[in-house]
Amino acid sequence: MTDFEDTLVVVPVGALGAGIDPEHVEAGLTQGAHAIALDAGSTDSGPSCLATGVSKYSREAVKSDLRVLMAARAKYGVPLLIGTCGTAGGDAGVAWTLNIAQEVAAELGQNPRIATLHSELSREQVLAKLEGGKVLPLAPLGPLDAATIERCEHIVALMGPEPYIAALKDGADIVLGGRTTDTAVIAAVPLMRGAGAGAAWHAGKISECGGLCTADPTDGGVLIKVGREAFEVWPLSSQNRCDVYSVSSHMLYENSDPFILTEPGGVLDVTHARYEAIGERGVRVTGSQFLPRPYTMKLEGAALGPFQTLMWVGIADPAVLAVVDGFVATLHAALVERVRKVMGLTPDAFDISLRPYGWNAVSGLPAAEGTPPPREIGLMFVATAETQDLATRIARTCNPYFFHFPVRRGKELPSYGFPFSPAEVERGRAYEFVLNHVVATQDGMELVRRDMIDSPIPEIA
Repeated sequence: MTDFEDTLVVVPVGALGAGIDPEHVEAGLTQGAHAIALDAGSTDSGPSCLATGVSKYSREAVKSDLRVLMAARAKYGVPLLIGTCGTAGGDAGVAWTLNIAQEVAAELGQNPRIATLHSELSREQVLAKLEGGKVLPLAPLGPLDAATIERCEHIVALMGPEPYIAALKDGADIVLGGRTTDTAVIAAVPLMRGAGAGAAWHAGKISECGGLCTADPTDGGVLIKVGREAFEVWPLSSQNRCDVYSVSSHMLYENSDPFILTEPGGVLDVTHARYEAIGERGVRVTGSQFLPRPYTMKLEGAALGPFQTLMWVGIADPAVLAVVDGFVATLHAALVERVRKVMGLTPDAFDISLRPYGWNAVSGLPAAEGTPPPREIGLMFVATAETQDLATRIARTCNPYFFHFPVRRGKELPSYGFPFSPAEVERGRAYEFVLNHVVATQDGMELVRRDMIDSPIPEIA
């Protein structure tokens, strides 16, 4: 039996395309890191990226980060793992990222072996799993039906670490993954090298967003050191630090239970985890457990929704601002009634939403009693309908009321400030997530397709 060696992984940023400091990456790699691993997407930005296959980040932003990472990878001879390429992790996102990586390789004079991992599923695959009783709902959704599957533009299953490990064992220098759990892409190399499952998965969770587990989340990523029974977290920036609070609290990030995290093939349980400061900049964690379970992969599916048209006004009228809730409610009722009378539409044919930014538009909750009037608000109007034309006609029908609605009858008609002319902005189609289910699989490889590309160096003009 060979001597065990702790695994060091550089996690430079929470998402590829968000910006990476080359000096931070260098700082981690000079400490003997065995890999660079990071995420490139999530569901944070909503369903449009999955439905359309278009990344939320620009090509320029992703290429800038890839150039830093690929140059560092080649210099130090370590693998580079990227999960959920193209924001949503569909086949289009993986292909888009591969194209950028090949362009960067050509410009840097590199010829890396690039593995691509695909976890996008066809409707037929999901239907077959459903008919076989292998698809189960997650709260709050109920059982899945065939009609919902048919609505989906694209469906992805969240990968675990197994496909990344297989690609590395096949000799990949760079692994570009489709939809993957944030933790799995980081846990993969430690698990492959014999680290404890509890330590590897917990380290992956803590470092998934790069520097978000540090005292200053804006100052670089982190270096994790993963052993059999423990792991350590260190900031890549010499000016930053990790502390017990910043590290332990990250278990609450996007997680309803601060002690339990469900992953493909098991559950991370940190109920008995202990966090200890290492000097002034690092944290050591022990006591994490990973409890194996039958293998499942979460499904995400995005469907086409209705169309929307927006209008904006800025309101600084003290009379309106003294009664924002009442004004918005009265205006909304008047707008709905105007559309019903003028256009003859029934309530199920359209929706009008008013959102007072500067008051409670973010939370949607009533302001606490005694809250002082704001200095001004921006009121957003959203018309939602089956077609773009209908949504825009609804907005235009509402235009005179929305821009000149008095705070009470008998008062002179006001004119609120508007930023655009024409006033209506066609937002286009909305999208929606319609799957919140898991699919049971034999293992982590069953639903994953893998390709290996010996990236040629094309001519650069």
